[in-house]
Amino acid sequence: MSDHSAIHTGQSTKDTDLNNTENPEAKPEIKGGLDGYFYITERGSTVKTEMVAGLTTFLAMVYSVIVVPSMLGAAGFNQGAVYIATCLVAAFGSLLMGLWAKLPMAIGCAISLTAFTAFSLVLGQGVSIPVALGAVFLMGVVFTAITVTGVRQWILTNLPHGIAHGTGIGIGLFLLLIAANGVGLVIKNPYEGLPVMLGEFTSLPVLMSVFGLAAIFGLEKRRVPGGILLVIVAISVFGIIFDPNVVYQGLFAMPSFGAEGESLLGTMDIMGALNPIVIPSVLALVMTAIFDATGTIRAVAGQANLLDKDGQIINGGKALTSDSVSSIVAGCVGGAPAAVYIESAAGTAAGGKTGLTATVVGLLFVVMLFLSPLSYLVPAYATAPALMYVGLLMLSNVSKLDMNDSVDALSGLMCAVFIVLTGNIVTGIMLGFSALVIGRVISGEWKKLNVGTVLIAIVLVVFYAGGWAI
Repeated sequence: MSDHSAIHTGQSTKDTDLNNTENPEAKPEIKGGLDGYFYITERGSTVKTEMVAGLTTFLAMVYSVIVVPSMLGAAGFNQGAVYIATCLVAAFGSLLMGLWAKLPMAIGCAISLTAFTAFSLVLGQGVSIPVALGAVFLMGVVFTAITVTGVRQWILTNLPHGIAHGTGIGIGLFLLLIAANGVGLVIKNPYEGLPVMLGEFTSLPVLMSVFGLAAIFGLEKRRVPGGILLVIVAISVFGIIFDPNVVYQGLFAMPSFGAEGESLLGTMDIMGALNPIVIPSVLALVMTAIFDATGTIRAVAGQANLLDKDGQIINGGKALTSDSVSSIVAGCVGGAPAAVYIESAAGTAAGGKTGLTATVVGLLFVVMLFLSPLSYLVPAYATAPALMYVGLLMLSNVSKLDMNDSVDALSGLMCAVFIVLTGNIVTGIMLGFSALVIGRVISGEWKKLNVGTVLIAIVLVVFYAGGWAI
């Protein structure tokens, strides 16, 4: 672990690993201002590209300001207050990631953890809303403690190559399935047999999604700048004109914190969350976030080629801290636990390589506090092609698997497949680690295992065997 520590302690490396050449004088000239602060030229990008990438990521994840309030609203939260909280969490987290960690990853209220908070914690266990927010806050505190003490970085360092790449493959498949299901291209099979089936192919959302995906293929092949964003905008305009379900509801709306006495800001009950009945749920949130969010960060960084020569994330420590601290803020403002969004990969696919991408996302969520009606003008079938395209790109991690080391490679593939089959990133990682350890022992390659890998495998298996998994 000490070999990697230098890259996670600030800007000491100045991101030079992205530009190592035999002739140091051949490196791009380091500029000042915006370019110099974000290392835009050093990382082989431009301000325009970063701006487009930020807008692309924002459009791919803006659905969260509708979905998160809806889910928490079903559990009794005031939806107006949750809308504000969702925007604030995304703005704070993305700006922290962009301005401090300087990486192109956007943060927002995690959909999976939102579902757990609403349906398991509040509706399932009958926990009050203030106590639930206290649990989110405590989860953020524990999560941050685990991060700053180096435990998360230790996990990343001990992530075997096969499982690291397998996580990227699995997240790509997962993203593909989520996007396809969201527009009805793939639906739940109501009959006996496989769990999914083709949806109504002739429906407008499906046709537009397939057309949009093919259009992205063509535009990216022609290297059209901002091709993914162009498709999102074009399909959104089409929806506004021809789809009766896409209705212009205005432009400007003052933020609403709910009726008097219903604001969620600062209403968390931390002492209530320390109740022995609630603590297991807090730990479940922490465990899920550790492997889910960490796996996502690793996958997005890998796709953006933001790894150093040792395969570690540049400024990884700051990236991990940014998303854990954001969960603390979420508890304070009345939102769900935060995490890096998989949709960040849409921005990196559009060329985003620096923190300017995430900064643009954060600023746009600040604007969304006052432009809430606009969130309804980007239909799911406008962003689905971008997400499916990103999912397909992430499948290229298959080529990085070393099939000469079959135990490692096949464990990675097992991790990938079960991420999508179970709809859970942590489950895939657990099965991948388990297969790797058992496979190494039975094959006589136990000397290739390190203590860290074995410990992680044991902790994950116990977590699932104990019934604490989300």
